[in-house]
Amino acid sequence: MAKKNKKHQAPETAADPAQKLKRKDYEAEMRRLHGELVAMQEWVKSTGTKVCIVFEGRDTAGKGGTIKRITERVSPRVFRVVALPAPTEREKSQMYMQRYVPHFPAAGEVVIFDRSWYNRAGVERVMGFCKPEETEQFLKLVPSFEKAMVDSGILLLKYWLEVSPTEQTRRLKSRIHDPRKVWKLSDMDLKSYSRWYDYSRARDAMFAATDTAWAPWYIAVTDDKQRGRLNIISHLLSQIPYKPLGHREFALPRRQRADGYVEPKVPLKYIPTPY
Repeated sequence: MAKKNKKHQAPETAADPAQKLKRKDYEAEMRRLHGELVAMQEWVKSTGTKVCIVFEGRDTAGKGGTIKRITERVSPRVFRVVALPAPTEREKSQMYMQRYVPHFPAAGEVVIFDRSWYNRAGVERVMGFCKPEETEQFLKLVPSFEKAMVDSGILLLKYWLEVSPTEQTRRLKSRIHDPRKVWKLSDMDLKSYSRWYDYSRARDAMFAATDTAWAPWYIAVTDDKQRGRLNIISHLLSQIPYKPLGHREFALPRRQRADGYVEPKVPLKYIPTPY
């Protein structure tokens, strides 16, 4: 694991979770962290660093929202989000890790997995999509696989987002009644909801087998989404030894002369302007 950036280490004393974070304070801190993410991006590009970030966790724990806040102010040419669909019949016949390897980062890239190869230790295990012996084989082999990733120069970070049963229920109910969120609610979510403790046991077995010195798990409690996002981004920055590259001075060049150019008088289709 690369040397930590002490500037962004989490404070020893956590904020009072009962005290609601003001929206303006949240956005102000997020703005600062976005600036640091851009600085990290430029360092990754200039040094050819390879970063792979894995997000796993309970349904509704906030993986997608956290990833959106990480990526909304950086370049999609550097930060790439991988959210694979269910495997095809061809992919099911492949070596399990084969479908993930092509998405690993090259030099100067940050790849974020919105769920990952750990599907085998979680949803596939709990919902019976794989055999018990396949899960056991996965848990046995994945530490060596991740050691190979790290030895190849990939900076690997693994986050587990945890949410309480009460908050998970509240969030799932909100999806049912909100047309903006209904797409997040699947039949699999409903089936998974009833198996809280099966997922707990699967999570515990996964941690026991794959929380290694070279690829440890970092756990974030996200009942408070705003605090959770800030804590995760701050921790992420603390794990990458980036250095700001310094401010570049820019000056806009003089725009060319029209040299007789006029806008064409053709019936172009402008969109309506109701706003």
